[in-house]
Amino acid sequence: MEDLKKRYLSLCAEVQQPPNTCVWEALENNINSDGSLKLTGNDQLKHGDRLTAEDMLILSKIFVGNSAIKGLDLRYNNITDKGAVYIAHLIQESESLQSLDLMCNNIEADGAEVIAKSLHKNISLKTLRMTGNKIGNNGALQLAAMLQVNASLEEIDVSDCDLATQSVIAFAIVLKNNRRIRAINISRPLLFSLQEETTVHMAQMLVVNKTLRELHMAKHDMTDTGVERLCEALKLNVSLRYLDLRCNRITRDGAKFLSEVLKQNPSLEILDLSSNRIEDDGAVYLSEAIKLPHSKLKALSVTSNNIGKKGLMSFNEAMKVDSCLTHMYIWGNKLEEPVCIAFSQLISSGRLLEEHTDVSPYEVDGHVFLAETSHGLHRHYYLTSINGGDGDSSNSALALMASDSLSLQIYPDSHS
Repeated sequence: MEDLKKRYLSLCAEVQQPPNTCVWEALENNINSDGSLKLTGNDQLKHGDRLTAEDMLILSKIFVGNSAIKGLDLRYNNITDKGAVYIAHLIQESESLQSLDLMCNNIEADGAEVIAKSLHKNISLKTLRMTGNKIGNNGALQLAAMLQVNASLEEIDVSDCDLATQSVIAFAIVLKNNRRIRAINISRPLLFSLQEETTVHMAQMLVVNKTLRELHMAKHDMTDTGVERLCEALKLNVSLRYLDLRCNRITRDGAKFLSEVLKQNPSLEILDLSSNRIEDDGAVYLSEAIKLPHSKLKALSVTSNNIGKKGLMSFNEAMKVDSCLTHMYIWGNKLEEPVCIAFSQLISSGRLLEEHTDVSPYEVDGHVFLAETSHGLHRHYYLTSINGGDGDSSNSALALMASDSLSLQIYPDSHS
């Protein structure tokens, strides 16, 4: 680290640029034990300006050839396409960088293109996170084409990047043959068709892909018809462990299709249906599948699904029967007192740990209520810890899959 600090000061003097306080503090605090360096722009305990292209020019020079740097966390800075050129140079020259988080910068299509080209021959990078950069359809197409060539990348996150139908389909086509990618997030594309072409293509991909473990398709405007196509493919897929279908238009019929998958294919371990509308009937369908002895589902999120007493009590009964389901998230539904009492008993008995659910029981005047807690499958996905802790950069679910050496961020409940 002393060599890095000296070289940083030297290069700042060379280009006549004052040292960035944020960078200097990060170098002062040393590299994390996992080899990652945190240079996030939204850490309230750090001083200095957010990183710009000029900062990336200097950082790319000091990090090239430094085998101690395994990961770079550059979230929430002001890195533009110009800065992406220097990042691409670092990727191209580095033989040790394994993780790169560029979430919520100002990188657009041109920047995505140079980063994609730098990954054609890179053999070290395993995780790339572009979340929130408006790379659009053209930038996403470049990243999809890169996956045809790259032999090292295992996790890629292009959610909130303004993908269009063409680029989402491109990722689906590439993943039919790619045997390296284990986790992909393509949430919140900009889709204008009602025919759900992207869901159909993803379903076709799942039939033949045997390596993908984690798929995020939140905010795809997916209906029960799309879920049906997806479920037809999932019955033939034995590799997918985590399916994220948050914020779609799934109702009880879609939940029924998913329950049939859980009955026939026990490989799914994490299912996120938050912010849909499965209601009581959908909850009952899922509960019946969870009760089966061969069910391997470990985490289920049904927050904000208009589920009432009947549906929530069916989940309560399912948890008494199934010992595999350890994480249950129910906030945002109709939490009547019988439901509050039932889940309070699950928590007090130790069957459901408080850190594994998003509700906490309390009592007022002899009546039991449930309060919302900050736990969830996507806790800290967009946020950086404000208390100076390392924190996770992703979701909390993947901690459940640690044995699979999968980290796309499905990250420990402690996180995120």
